[in-house]
Amino acid sequence: MKRVIVGISGASGTIYGVRLLQVLKEIQDIETHLILTRGAKVAMEHETSFRPEELEAFADHVHSPENLASSISSGSFLTEGMIVAPCSMKSLSMIANSFNDNLLVRAADVILKERRKLVLIPRETPLHLGHLRHMIAITEMGGIILPPVPSFYHKPRTIHDIVDQTIGKALDQLGISHDLFQRWAGR
Repeated sequence: MKRVIVGISGASGTIYGVRLLQVLKEIQDIETHLILTRGAKVAMEHETSFRPEELEAFADHVHSPENLASSISSGSFLTEGMIVAPCSMKSLSMIANSFNDNLLVRAADVILKERRKLVLIPRETPLHLGHLRHMIAITEMGGIILPPVPSFYHKPRTIHDIVDQTIGKALDQLGISHDLFQRWAGR
């Protein structure tokens, strides 16, 4: 069984984390571990019709962001990797600087130190130099910065189509098969 950690932080775009959990729930042999920050709960309330308990029901395991003794805070807990969707600039900055004062950041730090796949879906625009420097630092440590920038060759018709394409790209990074969008086949 493959284990995937899903972090949802307090940036706009909680639909990315919601959809990621929905998709992973449908894939056999995937065990999900969710960290939902307080900021994510606030953003989710404003952006979606989901309540935190409903979202948590999609995960196999839910971890409190304050529990730094959680299983996922140790490198001995084997995972395929971690996706933070969306990733706030605060969380991105904390990850870039190994400022492990909550479980989302600690789990990401563990993923990096163990050389596993860390995929961050940052939700901010425009970006200033500090944001970019933190993204460079994470990339230099082996993390993957995957902004939710849609492609249009698959002719998305709905927001759902656009969200699925980003989630599909994140799953590609972990080597998880899906059929969330039509891949470019050339001309």
